[in-house]
This record gives sequence, structure tokens and C-alpha cells, in this order.
Amino acid sequence: MLKAVIKKRAYEGIVEQIRNLIQKGRLKRGDQLPNERELSETFKVSRATVREAILSLETMKLVDRRQGNGTYVIASSEEALVHPLATSFFHEKDDLIDIFSLRKLIEPEIAQLASENGTAEEVDELGKIVQEQEKVVANGEIPIQTDTNFHHLLARMVKNKVLERLLLTLFDLLSKTRETYLQTEERKQKSLRGHHNILAAIKSGNGRAARQAMRRHLEEVESILFKKKKGGGRGHSVKGFK
Repeated sequence: MLKAVIKKRAYEGIVEQIRNLIQKGRLKRGDQLPNERELSETFKVSRATVREAILSLETMKLVDRRQGNGTYVIASSEEALVHPLATSFFHEKDDLIDIFSLRKLIEPEIAQLASENGTAEEVDELGKIVQEQEKVVANGEIPIQTDTNFHHLLARMVKNKVLERLLLTLFDLLSKTRETYLQTEERKQKSLRGHHNILAAIKSGNGRAARQAMRRHLEEVESILFKKKKGGGRGHSVKGFK
């Protein structure tokens, strides 16, 4: 049955304005928002409405309320785009296998384009990230951040902002699977080896080899994360990782 359209609530207008300011870079990570009274006067709404808006922004991981110290922006302009896109484009019931399959379609292309479009400085930076990942693994730590930095830099090297944002969205959705994959020493070494192979192909300027190296890297991750359960189970849902 169709239902009457519900008008936008006041707090949603506040959320939209603040999120837009973050996206445009007019509010940056670390900036403090005005207090509740000031926001209430600016938006001509009650403090309760302001609190509802702040809670929504906090849920979206755009701001952080610090007891006795105010509310601060904790997201970059790109991150302000990622969460709304992820929640509107994907659904909680979507299967992680399907989402990961999209990553397998996109990232080999990214690796090839990064090889063709990346600057010498960016290739050097990519090498430094791999070196940092080696240190993290040697220290027995989980290389989540270096893994993220490696793939994000590849996306930036493509020089396509839309493709970069899409990859950020996929990484946001698959963050739990990446944490799961990188738990054991063997898997850390496999991840590191995969990054070394991708880096070597990019350094040689061989875009096709970079594509193939990325494909092999992702297939190895997939084979470990999504082994079919006995009885034909298809895998975990996004909800199962929350």
C-alpha cells in the first residue's frame, strides 16, 4: 500500500547542512561545532532538535560529542560522502560475497590505471606504504591501516574521483571482513606478498601485470573469507558482521 509522503523533519535539515559543509571542506576534521544554544538560535529550532541532529551525525561517524568539551568534526570531505552512499546504495541484507565481487571487478582496473596514470612520487609513496606494512607485520600487529592506505593510494593514482569514492564505500562496507582476514600470521604474509607483487608490476610500468596481480591478490582473500559451508551455505551477510 502506498502511504502519504512524510515531510522532512527539522533535524534532517540540520544534518544535511552540516554534512554539506564537511563535503565542501568548509568544516574540516578537528573543527568544533557551535554549542547547542548557538545552533538552536542559528537554525531557529529547539535544543532537542539540535541534539537529535548531532546524534544522527555521530551515528554517521561525521562528528564526535566529547563530554564537557563540545562536538568536533571527525570526518574528511570524502568520508562525508562515503557513509551516505554506502547506506543508500547498499542494504544491510546484501551478501558480502556480492559486494566483494564488485571489488574484484573494480580493483584490477584500478591497479592497471594506477600503473598508467600514477606519478613517480606516488609510486615511491606506494613503496613506503609496503615498507611500513612490513614493519607492522614484523611487530606482530594487524596491518589494517597500511592495507587501507595501499588500496586508497592506488585509487587516487587513477585520477578519477568517482572511482575513488566508490572504492572508499566498498572498503567501509567490508572493513570487518578485512579485519577478519588479517588476523593470522599466514594471512598477514599473504597480504604483504600480494602488495609486493602489485607494487613490482606498477614499478615496471606493466599495467596488465598489475591488473593480474591485483586479481590474484583478491581471489586469495576471497578463497579464505568465503569458503562455502557444508550444506551449500553462501556466506555471511553484512548484518552478521555488525
